[in-house]
Amino acid sequence: MYKLASAALVCSICSGLVFSSGCVSMSRVDRNFYRQIEDVGLDVDMGKVKDPAAAGCLNILPGIGNFYLATGTDQGSQVLYGVLNLLSWPLSIVWGIPQAAIDAETINKLETVYYYRFDPAGQAAFDAAVARRRTRAVAATPPAQPN
Repeated sequence: MYKLASAALVCSICSGLVFSSGCVSMSRVDRNFYRQIEDVGLDVDMGKVKDPAAAGCLNILPGIGNFYLATGTDQGSQVLYGVLNLLSWPLSIVWGIPQAAIDAETINKLETVYYYRFDPAGQAAFDAAVARRRTRAVAATPPAQPN
């Protein structure tokens, strides 16, 4: 019985280490585009669809935060993570709370990228912000001095 409990604890700790990094990821292209959005001074909350604090708090109840993240997004894998958190409760609270908060933040970043990349209004705003930035850079360049 002791060996079974020890094995379960080791499996739970290993799973916690894997899940604590977050399950939603951004591609390198998306990360670079997100940095461009920040650099030109656009609103990075345009794609905010999930609240990280709410996702973390909901994951106190096993998997509920993951189910919250899956609804209304294209993150169907969150349902699987929610079921895994439910099956590994009460230990899943250790990694489930930070994992859900990290995933909510990443989902928001992805939605912001999708807004400025694919939505016509977002594309227009991004293009205008880039043009303003270029205009300011040209205006700030001092004229060349004649020799």
